[in-house]
Amino acid sequence: MSVDAHSLIAALPAPLILVDGNNRIVELNSAAEAFMNATQRQLIGQPVWDRLMINAPLEEAFSRIRRDRSPLFLNDVEVGTGDRPSQICTVQIAPVHTDEEAVLFLITPHQIAGRIARAQQSETAAKSAIGMSEMLAHEIKNPLAGITGAAQLLSMNLPPEDLELTDLIVAESRRIVQLLEQVEQFGNLRPPVCKPVNLHDLLDRACRSARISYAAHVTFTENYDPSLPATFVDGDQILQVFLNLIKNAAEALDDSGIIKLRTFYDPSLRVRRKGGDTARLPLQVEITDNGPGLPDEIAEDIFEPFVSGKENGTGLGLALVSKIIADHGGWISVDSSPGRTTFRLSLPAAPANASLDEEGED
Repeated sequence: MSVDAHSLIAALPAPLILVDGNNRIVELNSAAEAFMNATQRQLIGQPVWDRLMINAPLEEAFSRIRRDRSPLFLNDVEVGTGDRPSQICTVQIAPVHTDEEAVLFLITPHQIAGRIARAQQSETAAKSAIGMSEMLAHEIKNPLAGITGAAQLLSMNLPPEDLELTDLIVAESRRIVQLLEQVEQFGNLRPPVCKPVNLHDLLDRACRSARISYAAHVTFTENYDPSLPATFVDGDQILQVFLNLIKNAAEALDDSGIIKLRTFYDPSLRVRRKGGDTARLPLQVEITDNGPGLPDEIAEDIFEPFVSGKENGTGLGLALVSKIIADHGGWISVDSSPGRTTFRLSLPAAPANASLDEEGED
């Protein structure tokens, strides 16, 4: 079976760009379009250095590549596109043997590998927390019921001036029981029942709920890809994820706060399952706020159970989000700095022969 070069270029999951002797883009794959945030029509014919910024001295190296017909490998260099933050990448630049002047770029963002590692770590942490939550709920709730009952019996024979102490015991015991009920909810989350779902419908429902309650003070902006196909998820659980992420963002913002919702299609993202097969996660959802950012001391562990940046937070909200996304075979990552925090979800597309689930739509 023969495969032409155009098919091979299109199939590569990493960004690939072909430039001519004048360093103008003549061909690129869909992964490069996503990386550069532009279409082929916008990019072909453009000078590559107007659209791609590599933090390395390449003028002399380019001449050597063409002269000596030898490739160049750049490890751990910053690569930017002008409208997005730079990423640390490995860049391979090689001559094309059928054209003395043409040069090929292959760009491998380190972010992809980092997201895989973080997703695996988050899934492991979530599973550990489930076991711990079940143990905590079982071991603590029964003694608390005894403590509460004993305090209530004592209060029947105490003078009024001492009732404050027993009332405090009862109130604090009930508060701990409520916390344990949250922990039990985390541990007893049912397996997802996946159906084809429109992500934009879920986002709209989450926004409507947020606007009339905890996010009434926030401005929402939407940048949706109207051609985005249906995803294959449990709609109720993914709605819970969106509500949780939007609530966290809103609580970090004042009256000038903005939450940006963005969806797009990235065909280059794939994940290898435990059985060895690979699965594509092309549907991307980003929830971005302009708040103060995550505290440095917890930014790397934000999806770990019981890690929270809130004064009275339980640290279970994002761990639950991580567990739900892991149960769906997806990825979640966060990129945070002062003034910009983005949570990005990567989810599977629905099978081509599946019908869209409209249950629960308004």
